[in-house]
Amino acid sequence: MHPPSQPNPNLIERNPDGTFTKETLQRAMKALKKRLKVTRLDDESRLGHDAMSKGGRSGIVGVRPPDQYPVEVWQALEAKGRVRAMGQGLYEVVDQTPGD
Repeated sequence: MHPPSQPNPNLIERNPDGTFTKETLQRAMKALKKRLKVTRLDDESRLGHDAMSKGGRSGIVGVRPPDQYPVEVWQALEAKGRVRAMGQGLYEVVDQTPGD
């Protein structure tokens, strides 16, 4: 197991020109989406969000990205328009239309 300050070297792959591989960016997006989903489910499971009450949906739109990816990966995804920085280290997933 790697400490959070050092990313898993097998997880981060770069192209010869120094950019991140498509697979690395896809894995990072999948990890971010999973973290967002789990965070939303956790928020929705609080008291007051059950079937017998008014219910409610989570208002969470952004999360802190997984530590196993360096900040440069998130910056690359932001440059591609896949995520948006919200400030304070939080990112939100940008909805992609099928034509993109």
